[in-house]
Amino acid sequence: MPDIMKILQQAQEMQGRFQKMQEELQHVTVTGSAGGGMVTAEVTGTGQIKKLKLDASVVNPADLEMLEDLIVVAVSDAQQKAQKAGQEEMGKLTGGLNLPFKLPF
Repeated sequence: MPDIMKILQQAQEMQGRFQKMQEELQHVTVTGSAGGGMVTAEVTGTGQIKKLKLDASVVNPADLEMLEDLIVVAVSDAQQKAQKAGQEEMGKLTGGLNLPFKLPF
């Protein structure tokens, strides 16, 4: 029978590494774009929007819907890249294990 105290200690260590990884992801910047780079969004590794840049040529008061769509696409692109970066870091944390459940921390 495995030593339950050892398992609990390992879980605590993994939780500490996970928290450190989350803090590190806050300092990572990922950029997404839309419209051939006319709209760019920068987000942290955890997906929080930090910066949004619009090319002046895309700002047309007669077609705000297009601008809104481009912003959504750019932010989504950046958030997907951030999620991928987070998954890669999580893979390092778990040693590449494909766990069949989500860790509670």
